[in-house]
Amino acid sequence: MIGVAEAFSDSYALARQKFLRGCLAAGLAVDSQPLPLPGAQGEPLALDAAFDGPADAQRLLIVSSACHGVEGHCGSGVQAFALHDDEWRAKARDAGVAVLYLHALNPHGFSHGRRVTQENVDLNRNFVDFGHALPANKAYAQLHALLLPAQWPPSPADEAEMAAWMARHGVQAFQAAVSGGQYQFADGLFFGGQAATWSNRTLRTLLRRHARKASRIAWIDLHTGLGPNGHGERIFAGHNDGAELARARAWWDGGGSTPVTSMYDGSSTSAELRGLIINAAYDECPQAQITSIALEYGTEPLLEVLAALRGDHWLHLHPEAAPELAATIRQRMRQAFYTDTDAWKGQVISQARQAMFQAVDGLVR
Repeated sequence: MIGVAEAFSDSYALARQKFLRGCLAAGLAVDSQPLPLPGAQGEPLALDAAFDGPADAQRLLIVSSACHGVEGHCGSGVQAFALHDDEWRAKARDAGVAVLYLHALNPHGFSHGRRVTQENVDLNRNFVDFGHALPANKAYAQLHALLLPAQWPPSPADEAEMAAWMARHGVQAFQAAVSGGQYQFADGLFFGGQAATWSNRTLRTLLRRHARKASRIAWIDLHTGLGPNGHGERIFAGHNDGAELARARAWWDGGGSTPVTSMYDGSSTSAELRGLIINAAYDECPQAQITSIALEYGTEPLLEVLAALRGDHWLHLHPEAAPELAATIRQRMRQAFYTDTDAWKGQVISQARQAMFQAVDGLVR
């Protein structure tokens, strides 16, 4: 067993090291898919998969981290802790449930402190059918130039114009316009891409390799950046299907402060999104009944998080920025997605652990 704080890491390089050490201690083989690009410290990058349980298990729980790279500080901590958690591993083993840990779906973003992939793509908007016309986001088009102005920090005039847009349309409409996903501005925020990214293709390979024997699959995808600090919102992550939502709520809905919310009925802090990674499971594992949530931990207020994202994208477009400004932007980005306190880490682990236990119980019902 390791301590809660010890499970978390300040860098992708250390997080990967802890994950691989945890797999070694647990006696698990690691299926590493290398990304042929350097990390921020020159370290190798990879999407690492570890399968804990019988290869022919009919019931499978997937626990994934760093879909949005910088959010991997949280998700990797959960995975590292789980690999040393004897009670948790016995729970899954005794129930006949295998666990597939997917560490760093977006290793480049994790290493470089960015939410997006090396292609500047929001991975959780990238799972659409690129053989058809991509959805238009006319509201984002109105905001793009204001979100990424020529200078940083933005001018008072730019901020006033954005505030006026929010006053006319509302904060919820602003959140939906900005975060719902867009496919027209390759340098913009929440860009879903024009083709499947490396992470998209690699995830599909791993699902075909490790998840096609299961008849029932649960998926917990770990995220940060929405909601009250330390609270893990359980957001239904599947298709807009009543039976699937009801099943997720039967498994994970704790009522009170921990209901399973849905972006489809307006109960979630998340706007309705397109191109979710869960589409990979539907596509690659058609034999299985799939039930999924995103476990979304709050950090800072919504507009503060969006401001950090805007700064990060601006810096990516302006590598000539002064070192002091660049450092400030990067630090603000880290704080927007990772609350580096023992209290927050304790909340993360306790809520993730509960959700994982509940997933096992749901899978064997």
